[in-house]
Amino acid sequence: MDNKKENKASKGGRARAKALNPQKRKEIAQKGALVRWENTKEITNTKPVAIHPYTKVSTLKIGDIELPCAVLENRVPVVFYASVTKTLGRGMGGKGRKLASKSGIRVPDFLYGTALEPFVPPSLRVALNNPILVRSIGGIRKALNATLIPEICEVWLDAYNADALQPSQKHIAKNADILLRGFARVGITALIYEATDYEKIKDRDELERILEVYIAKELLPWTKRFPDDYYEQLFRLRGWQYKPISVKRPKYVGKLTNELVYEKLPPGVLEELRSKNPVTPRGYRKYRHFQFLTEDIGNPHLEKQVASVVTLMKASHNWATFERLFNRVFGLQKEMIFPELEEGKES
Repeated sequence: MDNKKENKASKGGRARAKALNPQKRKEIAQKGALVRWENTKEITNTKPVAIHPYTKVSTLKIGDIELPCAVLENRVPVVFYASVTKTLGRGMGGKGRKLASKSGIRVPDFLYGTALEPFVPPSLRVALNNPILVRSIGGIRKALNATLIPEICEVWLDAYNADALQPSQKHIAKNADILLRGFARVGITALIYEATDYEKIKDRDELERILEVYIAKELLPWTKRFPDDYYEQLFRLRGWQYKPISVKRPKYVGKLTNELVYEKLPPGVLEELRSKNPVTPRGYRKYRHFQFLTEDIGNPHLEKQVASVVTLMKASHNWATFERLFNRVFGLQKEMIFPELEEGKES
């Protein structure tokens, strides 16, 4: 089609668009989005992911290069596909697409071509063949996990250093070098977190993520999580009389259990357990902390910690030896001071 025909066609298209009422234009746009979505599904096999609700779409600026970016609701930092193509590639012509298809795994526009072929590792090919679909205000957009960008840059620089690039491609290698230098001091993930404001809520978000997998939504029925060996060895090292059939133990056993076991779960878990299982006015907790831990992650982690503690106890002749071993394995711990002991329940 020559330029005159193109101009005439585009003018006709604009005229038809103006003649449509807003509702009709919306319906046509929705149908177009569905077509694009169906075409993309064949490539990605994924569902669109929303942008994290407490962050914003932003632009990562490295020198004169700008990469629109976001953090998704699953905490993955992404860079939008079109900007990567603009910075590290060019439009793929028919010959390029044919070559890409013959290689078995289709490569994206910014890595196609015989010059780059030997430098693209198989793992990167697979990762790039599954772009992420992002649901945003403007519709569904393709994006890449931001951690792939440095590896993409390395491909271009490896090809450049091997003198495999055409003169018309060398400016892309320059862009790759600029990006890698920009990521040298601070990684791309940290840069995107800062640009999108995710850095401000990261700690809270990580805590919520931990609690989500460690804290059960409903109280679990009581199941024995602390074996008799745990109490027998603890009492031996402390010089207390152990009575297997008695459920009453020195009140300080609960404090020790927190220090030896619960505090070694991820930060924030013990605080959440205390919140869900507070001390009653009578001075004891109504439930056992482990009844609030999840079956698949929380309690297995707890049981693993208990088993490790019991092993160290059995290897110790006295409390001082155990404390040294414990600190060596799990990191420096404040000295355990024992106030006057009272009879009570384990926390």
